[in-house]
Amino acid sequence: MESMPSPVVAVTIGDPAGIGPEIVVRALAQDAVQRSVQALVVGDRWVLERAMEVTGTTLEFSPAGPVRLLDLANVDHRLQWGKIQATAGAAAGQFIERAVQETLAGRADALATAPINKEALWRAGYRYLGHTEMLGALTGSPDPLTMFAVRNMRIFFLTRHMSLREAVAEVKRDRLAAILPQIVGELRTLGFDRPRIAVAALNPHAGEGGALGKEDLEEIAPAVQDARGQG
Repeated sequence: MESMPSPVVAVTIGDPAGIGPEIVVRALAQDAVQRSVQALVVGDRWVLERAMEVTGTTLEFSPAGPVRLLDLANVDHRLQWGKIQATAGAAAGQFIERAVQETLAGRADALATAPINKEALWRAGYRYLGHTEMLGALTGSPDPLTMFAVRNMRIFFLTRHMSLREAVAEVKRDRLAAILPQIVGELRTLGFDRPRIAVAALNPHAGEGGALGKEDLEEIAPAVQDARGQG
């Protein structure tokens, strides 16, 4: 019986002046990773060679091997390591754009991204607050979600990439009632036939009946009831 081919994962190296390239080379050098996936690294060879030197890691890029390199050769060799700079942000943005292109074209099955610096992206002219917003725009997804997977938990966010003051103001009945069915749909896509969702409170002790804040009583609880009414 023939074994199924390993999935191809496009891996961006993140901000070339940051820790992303070091994370990528150390992760992809592990035998367990190379046995489970075919990695298509989208980055810059010069940056990756420097990351291998810094980490003492050996990683071979081969068209026929488990780790391939799509070398954009787009990083200025005058790059300052550990500094926020527009040139690094521009390169990081280009890595993401190309990796998305490869994935949408079917040359990769999934996409993994290394850390970026949002200020560097902004200096380079990218008007995205983070990976989620950028990936949403590049894939034509109008309502992208951020999800964390922690053991048997899947954690979704109502708000992201804003100040705490702004986030509290965004906790509204209509927003929560709209996102809950979307989360249910995504969980079913992931294989959860009958997903159960716990909605976190905003205030301490869920507001204690309004004594510690009324958002849980006036916004969150009614939104949960609305979602239940939709099935």
